[in-house]
Amino acid sequence: MVIKGKVHKFGNDVNTDDIISARYLNTTDPGELGAHCMEMIDKDFAKKVAPGDVIVAGNNFGCGSSREHAPLALKGCGVALVIARSFARIFYRNAINIGLPIIEMPQADALQAGDEVEVDLSQGAVRNITQGRTYRAQPFAAFICHIIEAGGLVNWAKKKAIKGSAYV
Repeated sequence: MVIKGKVHKFGNDVNTDDIISARYLNTTDPGELGAHCMEMIDKDFAKKVAPGDVIVAGNNFGCGSSREHAPLALKGCGVALVIARSFARIFYRNAINIGLPIIEMPQADALQAGDEVEVDLSQGAVRNITQGRTYRAQPFAAFICHIIEAGGLVNWAKKKAIKGSAYV
């Protein structure tokens, strides 16, 4: 699975309240959540992000509460991928569960706002088209690629139950 998009850059310790404020937790609609995504850090983020764009951050992205609203908001505003040096573990699993790909890359700081990147999730290759450089990240296991491609764990399980195969 390959994702290509423009980088939006954030720092360390972006918490789930930064991603989607608690005042919007009365819905689970990704589009509604996406309209307010990252507004605690950048009030115009949801207007600037285009479908397929990529967030790049530092350490501990998604720390804070364990709610699924945060990755839903990112996906709902069009973010196709999050690259960070590290993720909060619960956020990492929630993102995979809802079909939002996220990868850990030690050199995340090398990617700059506005750079265009192309990421091959199954190979762990992060190519910065703007800078002409390629970085290595941990590739997704095949079963995680299948979950992402299905749009999340629930959709993957439904397809698996219908087809009766190990991977869909």
